[in-house]
Amino acid sequence: MIDVYTANTPNGVKVPIALEELGVPYRVVRLDLSAQDQKRPDFLRLNPNGRIPAIVDSDGPGGAPLSVFESGAILWYLAEKYPGLMPADPVERIRALEYTFFQVGGVGPMFGQAGWFMRHSEPMPLAITRYQAESNRLTAVLEARLQVSPWLAGENYSVADIMNFGWLRAPQYAGVQLDAYPAVRAWVDRIAARPTVVRGIKAIA
Repeated sequence: MIDVYTANTPNGVKVPIALEELGVPYRVVRLDLSAQDQKRPDFLRLNPNGRIPAIVDSDGPGGAPLSVFESGAILWYLAEKYPGLMPADPVERIRALEYTFFQVGGVGPMFGQAGWFMRHSEPMPLAITRYQAESNRLTAVLEARLQVSPWLAGENYSVADIMNFGWLRAPQYAGVQLDAYPAVRAWVDRIAARPTVVRGIKAIA
């Protein structure tokens, strides 16, 4: 059994989706971010960075419980432990790793900053312009990839698709309009229609 400490956010939805895809039993522990549950000492013992998501795998290496934080690390851990989301082809495996880190270092931070500044109580046009532009640039990178490949790693749906889907399913948060990115829109629609993804989203709704 895997305990998933999470909330209904672009990062928080990734782990339940991955676990549904892998068919692994899990239990959701919902954190109230507005109440700062993620800053409480019991959660900080799992994730010293005070962010969701985090997991506790009761059957970690050697059969001992293991906590893992950071969504990219969690999904990579799960994809290596359970078959289904890690490409067998070595080139696709590298592509999956590339687009996982692309999300961790680019899509997540830039979409997050764009959304934050767009909703700030004081207008900050320069910041909004900067982060919206970067969010659109990153989406264009995904568009170029998905115009030549059905999935981010290649021929197979993988951990990389789940990582990026968490943010691209709600692009308006960052001021991104998917009408300009037809391949990304089609990819989002294909993922959103998967029964496993529907169940994963519902688990934290």
